[in-house]
Amino acid sequence: MDFGIKGQAAIVAAASKGLGRACAAALAAEGVNVTIFARDLNALNETAAAVRAAGAQALVIQADVTRPDQIRQVVERAASEFGRLDILVCNAGGPPPGKFDDVNEEQWEQAFQLNLMSAVRLIHAALPHMRRQGSGRIINLVSTSVREPIEGLILSNSIRSGVIGLAKTLSQELGPDHITVNNIITGSIMTDRQRALRERTAQQLGISVEEAIQRVEKTIPLRRLGEPEELAALVAFLASRQAAYITGTSIPVDGGILKGIW
Repeated sequence: MDFGIKGQAAIVAAASKGLGRACAAALAAEGVNVTIFARDLNALNETAAAVRAAGAQALVIQADVTRPDQIRQVVERAASEFGRLDILVCNAGGPPPGKFDDVNEEQWEQAFQLNLMSAVRLIHAALPHMRRQGSGRIINLVSTSVREPIEGLILSNSIRSGVIGLAKTLSQELGPDHITVNNIITGSIMTDRQRALRERTAQQLGISVEEAIQRVEKTIPLRRLGEPEELAALVAFLASRQAAYITGTSIPVDGGILKGIW
């Protein structure tokens, strides 16, 4: 299927590894020129190599999603480099685990900046470029915690839900501009974040990391963790011309683990 996005330009946040890297590669495979940014420059260059191998251009920028000045610079450099901005993938690492009594006010503020304000600022900076060309795709990566709170992840459970409210409201406001806004609800995907959580569980229970992973897999109807490329395929579709009538939605990629009907 031709997604009709060849030659377009995208920004993918936190693209040095994991889900961000997979999203950049999936868009590049469709002929999209990609701006990628994160703090780890060496890992970013590895992502850029994968993008270029797919035949697309890659602009690499070392930047932190929690720094407002750096976010503005990323968007302006991306728009200047490619002369347009069509697709924005808002992504950020998860806040540290912990129960309510385990986290302090500073950690609450850090999680707020990392998982909500990073999306707010990226979208705010990108909108003038999308409005100018009369179209755009905004895709936010969130967690199953927005539908079902996850034990021991009070920060993620609380902050990420704000992205859902933001996206739903923006889908109403930006519809007349032909800009769609959607969320992908990320389940247990094999990333560094997932492994770190399983390592924490293993340490708490005195079991191996492999056993901790197997325990998670048993709770998933498909009985396995997902691969980053499986989620990235949905990102590419939501960026496509075929998805032009999909907005304000939150779509799980979770192996069936969410039990709610809606």
